[in-house]
Amino acid sequence: MKSYEIVVIGGGPAGLAAAIEAKSNGAKDILVVERDRELGGILQQCIHNGFGLHVFKEELTGPEYAERFIEGLKQQGIEYKLDTMVLDITDHKQVSMINPEDGFLQVQAKAVVLAMGCRERTRGAINIPGSRASGIFTAGTAQRFVNMEGYMVGKDVVILGSGDIGLIMARRMTLEGAKVHAVVELLPFSGGLTRNIVQCLEDFNIPLLLSHTVTNIVGKDRVKEIQIAEVDENRRPIPGTERSFKCDTLLLSVGLIPENELSKSAGIRLDGITGGPVVNESMETSIEGIFACGNVVHVHDLVDWVTEESRRAGKNAARYVQNQLVQGVKTITTKPGQGVRYVVPHYIRPENIEDKLNLMMRVDNVYHGARLVIKEDDRVIKSIKKAHLAPGEMESIKLTKQELETIAGKEITIALEIEEAKE
Repeated sequence: MKSYEIVVIGGGPAGLAAAIEAKSNGAKDILVVERDRELGGILQQCIHNGFGLHVFKEELTGPEYAERFIEGLKQQGIEYKLDTMVLDITDHKQVSMINPEDGFLQVQAKAVVLAMGCRERTRGAINIPGSRASGIFTAGTAQRFVNMEGYMVGKDVVILGSGDIGLIMARRMTLEGAKVHAVVELLPFSGGLTRNIVQCLEDFNIPLLLSHTVTNIVGKDRVKEIQIAEVDENRRPIPGTERSFKCDTLLLSVGLIPENELSKSAGIRLDGITGGPVVNESMETSIEGIFACGNVVHVHDLVDWVTEESRRAGKNAARYVQNQLVQGVKTITTKPGQGVRYVVPHYIRPENIEDKLNLMMRVDNVYHGARLVIKEDDRVIKSIKKAHLAPGEMESIKLTKQELETIAGKEITIALEIEEAKE
């Protein structure tokens, strides 16, 4: 059985950044395993621009952003396997995989980095009533068909869900000549970035119908009509508010789920809110030596944040195999409070922080004029005024090593203090 210092599972933006950073920090034998036919992950089908503004200080398309990391991987001489499916990871970090060239093989790792990304919720996950006609796609599937395979999925489109992929596909379908009748959103606010609402919907006069949902799909062989209705505060359709659109396609942008089947089989502890592994400051999971980063931990809004987080995972995986990570005796526990859905990382060992640590979080509603406050009991550690907060946009707070040392061994709560009424 071949041995590696680090095995990275996933060759998307998270896996690539982690592998390069691990190599740059002294790790020698690294293997990246990717189940698709090319490196780059989801970025390869994201041909729109807007990537890299934070990492590279310039605007790139998805493939351009991915290419910089693919070139970096090759320049560093890091080994990778494509078209390879990982079947299992043991708690002893033995990785089983299969591909057409090698057949079934097992490798032994000193450390593993999980970077499998996330998957889309499907129609079955949200129980939309109606016929099982063709013409129903997840937004990401439609994006791959249009941008990579060269197939047009439909001409008259309704989109359910206002996540970023749905918003971007509303613009993409319009540019390809389709008529996008509306983007329908169950919640009273959009799940996407403000810039995408403006650039993809408002600039193309595509209606965004908040507090609405699809109540029926009509069509035998192909979708012919989509019926929608307004919903009340309990998200139930309001009688008398029904309307319909004649169309041939329904795209679903109804949420992303971290891809954690491997994590579950390995016995890694998962967070019930994010659906991803519980991690510490080094992005290490509940199993020592297994790290996780990117959308497999929690769904990010910007790939730049994925890169930043994954570099931390890769660097610490390299430190782990070189016995440079400290187990820590005074671990800090992070806890979400009022208005905050989750916080990553879940645990912090101040001994392993070199300079500062970024805490990432999402809020549970749209707020104006609120404060993000970190407290240890009643003592305020840090407070930041925010003019606007929304669930579709990730928030972060930096804590310095010195600040963390003052709260070593304690539990801290990150919460909102509302100064004005929420929207």
